[in-house]
Amino acid sequence: MGTKTEDEAGAKTGTEAQRDEEAVKLSKGEETAAIGEVEEVEEAEAAETADDQADSEVLGEDEDDEAVVAAERGSGVGMGAAAVVSAGLGVVSLTGSWVGTIAQARDGLFGQLETAQSAGVAEQIKQVYSDSWNANALVAGIFALTALIVGVVVLARPAFGNPDRIPAQAPWVKSVAWAGVSLGVIGLLLAVLKYSNILLDMPSPS
Repeated sequence: MGTKTEDEAGAKTGTEAQRDEEAVKLSKGEETAAIGEVEEVEEAEAAETADDQADSEVLGEDEDDEAVVAAERGSGVGMGAAAVVSAGLGVVSLTGSWVGTIAQARDGLFGQLETAQSAGVAEQIKQVYSDSWNANALVAGIFALTALIVGVVVLARPAFGNPDRIPAQAPWVKSVAWAGVSLGVIGLLLAVLKYSNILLDMPSPS
């Protein structure tokens, strides 16, 4: 009986020891698996971080390249301003300017000083009125010609030079430039007609 009890106790002790060893092995296996999962997660996060950094660098390089191209091309403000100037000069050539008024008054004053009191009516009209009228028409023609030239330069600018350095023209710039060209042509035509006395001719003495 004593021997059986001792054998049973030894068997139980061996079984418990084996169970403990298996539990330890399981614990170690779980710890190893957990460590492996953590390492995989860390590697995945590191890979994502590297990809994000690479994408950020690529985007930064693209933005730098775009900034360089934009700086080389310019903003097109100069062409827009030139188009507005062209249209403004065209309007001035049609409505008149203080420069033309001063030129007309100055020429009329010279005509009065140069005309003798005994001069005929035709000579007085020519010296006092006709020449001053022509001076005003000449100034208007200069404004119209300047508007025409500036407008043509704005419209023709994209066709010359390096296309990578020339900014793309906005639609409003082209529209305003075409308006300046049109007003310049009309103003120049009217100035020529006034200067040649075809339009609004001076009255002739009867």
